[in-house]
Amino acid sequence: MSDILEKILQTKREEIAQGKQILSEVQWLNKARGLSPTRGFTQAMQNTVAAGKPAVIAEIKRASPSKGILREPFDPVEIAKSYAEHGATCLSVLTDVQYFKGAPQYLDMARQASGLPCIRKDFIIDSYQVVQARALGADAILLIVSALELPQLLELEACANELGMDVLVEVHDADEMQTALQLKTPLIGVNNRNLRTFEVSLQTTLDLKEVVAESRLLVTESGILSRADVELMRSNGIHAFLVGEAFMRAESPGLALANLFG
Repeated sequence: MSDILEKILQTKREEIAQGKQILSEVQWLNKARGLSPTRGFTQAMQNTVAAGKPAVIAEIKRASPSKGILREPFDPVEIAKSYAEHGATCLSVLTDVQYFKGAPQYLDMARQASGLPCIRKDFIIDSYQVVQARALGADAILLIVSALELPQLLELEACANELGMDVLVEVHDADEMQTALQLKTPLIGVNNRNLRTFEVSLQTTLDLKEVVAESRLLVTESGILSRADVELMRSNGIHAFLVGEAFMRAESPGLALANLFG
């Protein structure tokens, strides 16, 4: 585990402890129960791929620990609308405050503005965050294998599914992939960024694709910057993408998406 990831996880533990003092898990659950059903994040991705199109999870991300502020001014509503107008299948919304300058309310704002299924992109380590995600309007959550042991992954996935949410499980290498394949979710994200060196290699996705059954949908994450990158993936049978940074730096995130995926 990288130092930055351990630092983030420690912050999460503190945030969860503080959050429980303000609003309990039961209170968040009561809020969640009053919401309309989820929008089917996995189904939307599968339908797009089945139609022969690239399924793009377009990310709404204000900053990152390695790159600092990516977009200023930052308006999640306008970004979400732009993505929806230009062909995004789903949205990924960063809700981490300290390291990514996100906010929990961005999730609901983006979801309402776009009409698209939305995933809560955060470092989820506790059922409290899963219930909170549903109450905030999430249709899916991200689970990161490098941050969790298998029993935790299984427990959090079950919690999400019980609340009607889908799960995108993220891996970085072959060992993590073997862990991820023990979950039920068909959505497996391969992050092409090495957590220790922060170097990015699209070969990571191509290598790990070989061990994934066709019943799973592989989502390539990080480093998709050009049409050539998209064509490389699609020519190798990978049709699902999570892209954020490239769009966040563009004047119009939606137009950048349309230009990249054409």
